[in-house]
Amino acid sequence: MDNNIRIDDLARPRLTQVQQDALAYGESQRVELSVDAVLEAAVAGAGLDDFGPDDFHERLGLWLSEMDNDDDRTGLGRMSAFNDCVRHAVNRLRINDILRRHPEITNVRIERPIIVVGLPRSGTTHLVNLIAADKRFRSMPLWEAREPVPDARETPAPEAIDPRWDRCNQMWDSMQRTLPYMSAMHPMAPDHVHEELELELPDFSSYYIEWVSRCPDWRDYYLAHDQTPHYAYLYKVLQILQWQRPGKRWVLKSPQHLEQLGPLLATFPDATVVVTHRDPVSVIQSTATMMTYSARIHYRHTRPDWYLEYWADRIRRLLDSAVADRGLLSAERTIDIRFHDFMADELGTVERIYGAAGMEFTPEARAEVTAYRDSHRRGRDGQVVYDLRRDFGITPDEVRAPFGFYLDRFDVRVEAR
Repeated sequence: MDNNIRIDDLARPRLTQVQQDALAYGESQRVELSVDAVLEAAVAGAGLDDFGPDDFHERLGLWLSEMDNDDDRTGLGRMSAFNDCVRHAVNRLRINDILRRHPEITNVRIERPIIVVGLPRSGTTHLVNLIAADKRFRSMPLWEAREPVPDARETPAPEAIDPRWDRCNQMWDSMQRTLPYMSAMHPMAPDHVHEELELELPDFSSYYIEWVSRCPDWRDYYLAHDQTPHYAYLYKVLQILQWQRPGKRWVLKSPQHLEQLGPLLATFPDATVVVTHRDPVSVIQSTATMMTYSARIHYRHTRPDWYLEYWADRIRRLLDSAVADRGLLSAERTIDIRFHDFMADELGTVERIYGAAGMEFTPEARAEVTAYRDSHRRGRDGQVVYDLRRDFGITPDEVRAPFGFYLDRFDVRVEAR
């Protein structure tokens, strides 16, 4: 049975009835993308009103204005942006509130985490989920990342499902109906271990918004500003999570860290850093395909060429920074993982990481990691067929040309030809 998925309508989408209905509903709604509108909605939703320092207003304002000024953004895309920003602002209110009520949280220490750093679409998500299957680790599932502090007004009964899990599951169900191929490209089920980048969003920073919006102005602002304060904010939220649900040792991951090694190591100086490597062409074609596919509900025109050009440049910037800052990484606490080696031997890769982190890969840990691997085989939800020539009118060699500085240094195997 052919399990391949061929998305042949990237440039001119053939919309499903669900997509048409969702877009029509979005066009019927009036959405004000302003700082005041977002913060008023957050105060009403959270029942709290203290956001703490207001320096975030400038960053939130840039997010909103860039989307507001984009005439190609659909009504549904505007709604999605507004609702996301309200959720981040609600989280900020709850974070500020719990720290005010429990100042002892700031004494919690996040010690010797394992942090996976690598290009998007390079196996980082699968790798961190494999490691997190070992119950000795503390990790962060998506439902917890989206709402790190529970609503104090919700008091679920013992053993009841956390309302945050329910809301996350509803989001995932909606996404699967609206964008059915996303599960094959980027699973977002509630229990799937997520990246800690989400914890910077209540401070309205990070490169995350580039994944949900066409926002070159924000990219330039973000890259021009020191991200150390926002990594400190991330650490503060991790302290809250550790205080709420203690764990022995964290496993974390985010591709953004490639261009933020300085702030990362200033925040987690005793981390073991796992750097994954993959052919940039495979990363770019996967990213551009996924982004163009999802654009059919956020934008009136999908613009495949825009996404290819943007993400080819963005991946180069990530790798430029990673190579330039490589010397910041401790040789004793850094391990390089090449994608082809990882795919050939997942358990062996995990065992190597444990060795670098000074941990024993116990029989119990091996059994837990193996069970996760066996139940999450690559392509179980279908395998998207990526084709630069067909979908973007360009050859892999043309896309690969600017990346010699990276391929030569790390002996990365060429995949796309």
